Amino acid sequence: MRTEKLLPQAAKLSPTLPNLLIVLSGPSGVGKGTLVQRYLEAHPRTFLSTSATTRLPRSCEQDGVHYCFLEIDRFQEMRKRGELLEWAEVFGDLYGSPRRPVEKALAEGRDVILEIDVQGGLKVRQAIPEAVLLFVLPPTFEELSRRLCARRTESPERIEFRLQTARLELQALPQYDYLLVNDRLEEAVAAIRSIVEAERHRISRIVPKQEGDWLK
Repeated sequence: MRTEKLLPQAAKLSPTLPNLLIVLSGPSGVGKGTLVQRYLEAHPRTFLSTSATTRLPRSCEQDGVHYCFLEIDRFQEMRKRGELLEWAEVFGDLYGSPRRPVEKALAEGRDVILEIDVQGGLKVRQAIPEAVLLFVLPPTFEELSRRLCARRTESPERIEFRLQTARLELQALPQYDYLLVNDRLEEAVAAIRSIVEAERHRISRIVPKQEGDWLK
């Protein structure tokens, strides 16, 4: 196809670039929450999905802000009714992403970020193939151990279990779209911004898949 045949059609493109569903996954303690918060400060229109969980809140956590803390019966009821976009069991507790707020934000033309574990990220890929999946890693596992210890919220045995789980989660890396090493915070946030902008300009998200539609 010659370029001059495409150029006159450019006016048919929507002036608004597509909004995205962005999944941020990685081991516990890698700094996903800090990355997301820093990104949201610069992009306040982006919607952060608040996960639901059956685990007990930590002393620094607020219901409806950090998580929606639910009784297990309520969580299971939401799951059976299809009210969760994804759900998974992590370290003996249930986690999930309420479907309705995500769908509402996407319908409003807003980007959506899901900060979820690897199991949940893969389920989102199955449900919404066009989602953008980012896998966040620490610079080293020694640094990850240091960060987990610095939180002072878990026993040494629990921390070791989390490190073992992190190594298993690496097996899912080929199923993600991007690898992000969270070494220097500002550089990692800038990388997320670059990925989002690149995906927003991806031809497959803008140009109709059928050539016939494009040439009409």
